[in-house]
Amino acid sequence: MTLTLSNELLNATKIREDFPILNEVINGKPLVYFDNAATTQKPRSVITALSGYYEHTNANIHRGIHHLAEKATAEFEATRKSIQTFMNARLMEEIIFTYGTTDGINLIAQTYGRSFLKKGDEILISTMEHHSNIVPWQMLCEEKGCVLRIIPINDAGEILMDSYDNMLTERTKLVSVVHVSNTLGTVNPVEEITRKAHAVGAKVLIDGAQATLHLDLDMQALDCDFYVFSMHKLLGPTGMGILYGKKELLDAMPPYRGGGEMIKEVTFEKTTYNELPYKFEAGTPNIADVVASKAAVDYVQAIGKSNIAAYENQLLDYATDALQSIQGLKVVGTAANKISVISFLMEGIHHQDIGVLLDQQGIAVRTGHHCTQPLMQRFGIPGTTRASFAVYNTIDEVDRLVQGLYKVKKMLG
Repeated sequence: MTLTLSNELLNATKIREDFPILNEVINGKPLVYFDNAATTQKPRSVITALSGYYEHTNANIHRGIHHLAEKATAEFEATRKSIQTFMNARLMEEIIFTYGTTDGINLIAQTYGRSFLKKGDEILISTMEHHSNIVPWQMLCEEKGCVLRIIPINDAGEILMDSYDNMLTERTKLVSVVHVSNTLGTVNPVEEITRKAHAVGAKVLIDGAQATLHLDLDMQALDCDFYVFSMHKLLGPTGMGILYGKKELLDAMPPYRGGGEMIKEVTFEKTTYNELPYKFEAGTPNIADVVASKAAVDYVQAIGKSNIAAYENQLLDYATDALQSIQGLKVVGTAANKISVISFLMEGIHHQDIGVLLDQQGIAVRTGHHCTQPLMQRFGIPGTTRASFAVYNTIDEVDRLVQGLYKVKKMLG
């Protein structure tokens, strides 16, 4: 199959030069990395920023008055400003640094949830949620006596909005849904979901882990109450995440962890807590990865989200057509609005065997339930093979995947 990419503003061949790991050879074959939904690779600018911090800036922040401490603090807070702009948040103090999406969701469950939810209150999540957006709410419900309700989806992997409408009542106090499904690629109508939840007085948390590299973010337009994501899925470092929250809600919530930085004054009789955002950033933070995160955001913005989206959509369309040409292959997740994730089954072949045989050909995909076991139960399957694409992937790599699957079919089909 052949395809000429119409988006001339994005030169994937040139972009690939920025990612050193793409030169790796796996089992004697050039690496094809199609596991981007799990984590993205890092451009050289991010790697340089990370090593540069340790080589030239390393110091603790907000506490010292010497040159390195002040430089580290300035770089740390410059990332916060960059993220505020990236998300179009109203205020810098609405940006909280966490250790990832999971940490952000747990922070909301353990602070807002424990403080403001009570027995009988209802929390709504969807069938397609990642375990990280299921388990914290189950734990909260067990503790507080809340009720967890599940919004159903159709066979294409789309939320049934009529069902969602019927589930919203005065008992609904929180709606927590994924912006983009890590397994299906479905882009959920989060603006509509948020608007309808607010109409019954519920707060809204959006899990943006899979959305940030692919979709524009505008917190003021979206109007959700909380939004969380991980930097490692935005070409940035691991162990670094973002929680956006409306200031009035964050002010009303108690701290998540106690210790240094999140305090104003400590005596043995009483502690007073720091102002936002530091109230939720106890202890020495992940300074180097915070600093390197700005390089990731700068890199994405230099390319342009619209250019990335246009290119990846073409990759997705091409790959979907190419994979469906393989007899016995079935795509799981066919939403009308989706991003560059394809989960699939091959008749008579276990997904793990597919992954092993593709790896032997230098092709990295993800196999299993993708931390969405309830979603797999909805479709009546144990797992899938998942190929997920990023801005540095190419049509030639998709062709290698297709050729690899034909080899798998010949061996095991």
